[in-house]
Amino acid sequence: METTEFAKQTLKFQKTVFENSFNAMVMVQDQTEKMFNSYLDNLPWVTEDAKKTLESSTDMARKARDDFKTAVEDGFAKFEELLEEKK
Repeated sequence: METTEFAKQTLKFQKTVFENSFNAMVMVQDQTEKMFNSYLDNLPWVTEDAKKTLESSTDMARKARDDFKTAVEDGFAKFEELLEEKK
């Protein structure tokens, strides 16, 4: 029983660390994206097509980031289910 409780506490700690780290990473990426877009807006030789292509790449990266978070959260949920079954 103590082992299960220890595993639950460890999992809770790992989830908190992941969420905080992920949120910090998102803030940095979002701020970088804003600065990059501002920089592109001030470059007269960057065409609208190029901006759309870069925006598409940014959208794909954001989707991959969100998919990664979902996968990790699913893993945490499955591990929690496993620990509940051990009771």
